[in-house]
Amino acid sequence: MGNRLSKIYTRTGDDGSTGLGDGSRVAKDSLRVGAYGTVDELNSTIGMVLASDGVADDVREALTQVQHDLFDLGGELCIPGMAMVHDEDIERLEKVLDAFNDPLPPLKDFILPGGGMAASCCHLARTVCRRAEREVIGLGRVEDVRPQAQRYLNRLSDLLFVLCRVLARASGHGEVLWNHERRRKPQA
Repeated sequence: MGNRLSKIYTRTGDDGSTGLGDGSRVAKDSLRVGAYGTVDELNSTIGMVLASDGVADDVREALTQVQHDLFDLGGELCIPGMAMVHDEDIERLEKVLDAFNDPLPPLKDFILPGGGMAASCCHLARTVCRRAEREVIGLGRVEDVRPQAQRYLNRLSDLLFVLCRVLARASGHGEVLWNHERRRKPQA
């Protein structure tokens, strides 16, 4: 690891700019900073899932690996031209997703966020992941972004959805199903 911070504040961002990993400076509200900032937020919400009670070891192992991947992805987005997330990472995610999804019953209804604290935190992570994906897509329209970044986030949101189901079932709360008939008026 290169530079270590001995002093947390530098005052260099007081003008509304921040330094990228390649040394260039951009506005703090640039699309690039927004994209890697949301990836950081996603990593934090996954930390909330991991801090919840009742998370099984296999889920914990999968999400810990995801946190490391997201740190790499944030680095890739912070350093233009850097490649830190690869096809192998996406393929690993797909295998993990399949392993968690295969034992689940087919989905017949929409699921509402809920099903216990861990599942609820995972739903939050899933929605932040979708936002990160949208921001990476937006960044890719104006700057070079490797397609692996977008594909990783797309696959991760699918994995998080499946883990929401796994966590809700494991908690004893079960999945919270959307009641599409609640608005139908009884027949007279």
